[in-house]
Amino acid sequence: MRRVCFQLQVKPDRIDEYRRRHAAVWPEMLRALKRSGWHDYSLFLRPDGLLIGYFLCESLEAAQAAMEDEEVNARWQAEMGEFFVALDGARPDTGFVELEEVFHLEDQLDALE
Repeated sequence: MRRVCFQLQVKPDRIDEYRRRHAAVWPEMLRALKRSGWHDYSLFLRPDGLLIGYFLCESLEAAQAAMEDEEVNARWQAEMGEFFVALDGARPDTGFVELEEVFHLEDQLDALE
């Protein structure tokens, strides 16, 4: 499994609403993510709106492509797009900044053995 970590910036005036929307994500969206290979998916939000996401997948490209085939994803992304700054016309699920992993404890421990 590949570990993917990404960053987005939530508009300061939309942070409370963003939290509310993610407290009860649409069930059909949750199921679509699972079907599309997004595992152990978490979002972390700093008070200033910095959003960090993390998930596991076999392939980021395959997971994103699978979500393209999910009708609910287009609706969800259209609604979520208004919450973010600096997407330059991209949707949140494809316009995020992927972060480089520089350390993983288990990988280094496994390399010792």
